[in-house]
Amino acid sequence: MSVLRSFAEKLIALLPPKLQPMARWRFIKFGLVGASGTVINIAVLAFSQEFLFRHIADSHDRLNYSIALAITIATISNFYWNRRMTWHDRQNAVQQSALVLFAKYVMAAALSILIQFLVTKWLAIYLHYAIANILAIALASAFNFLANDRLTFRRRKNEPPDPSDSPMGHP
Repeated sequence: MSVLRSFAEKLIALLPPKLQPMARWRFIKFGLVGASGTVINIAVLAFSQEFLFRHIADSHDRLNYSIALAITIATISNFYWNRRMTWHDRQNAVQQSALVLFAKYVMAAALSILIQFLVTKWLAIYLHYAIANILAIALASAFNFLANDRLTFRRRKNEPPDPSDSPMGHP
């Protein structure tokens, strides 16, 4: 395991200093939660389209309801798991209700979606749209992580850094 950790540390050291904390274990957990949210989103979308809202005759309306439900459930799931897993160590440090935290989480997600949309549109002028979208997703994900780390689940000023921020959860 120390070989893997050493390799991970060398890769992280190649990043600019401001980006290095994101490559630590907390960002990996954030990515895993995001991946699970994607699976939930797709599953709810398919279930809604094929079963839950199949009685809605207009296909555009059915899709709108299905997308809204899929995004809502995936966002709630991502918030729950990020709060429980990614930033679990800050549960006591954050002196706000879950509803206030959720509102901040949703605002960060909405801003990330806007960033992804705008960057994709801009980069698609110069690159293939799929490559533009992948780059935009990476940028929006980094922004979303930083917004949640620094605002939604921020650490108290006197709180020491969490050892799980290092690769593989080791100090």
